[in-house]
Amino acid sequence: MSVSLAEIRAENAGAFADGCPTRTVLDHVMGKWGILVLLALSDGTQRWGVLRRNVSGISEKMLASTLKTLEQDGLVQRTAYPEVPPRVEYALTPRGRDLMTRVIPLMEWVADNAADIVARTS
Repeated sequence: MSVSLAEIRAENAGAFADGCPTRTVLDHVMGKWGILVLLALSDGTQRWGVLRRNVSGISEKMLASTLKTLEQDGLVQRTAYPEVPPRVEYALTPRGRDLMTRVIPLMEWVADNAADIVARTS
């Protein structure tokens, strides 16, 4: 089933307007680090160090910022355990899991086509 741009505009009148909240959400979710953190968490709850290793190349500062943003958006849940040493875990919320059921097929398409697309632009 194909949806036209006109249909998307009709259902989401403000989606293409400057200042629309959809732009903020798209920036948080579909940015380079946001999508990779969400994909990593699709495998299940992870501690900071594991998550950092799974999202290769992300700095500590960028991981902290990305997690904070995704938590504020209600996509990621941070759970801190009162232990010594402190333990913190991150997981997708129900909204985050719902989002990823929709995004994972897109990411599969990207993975299947990335090498060919990059080769064409090099």
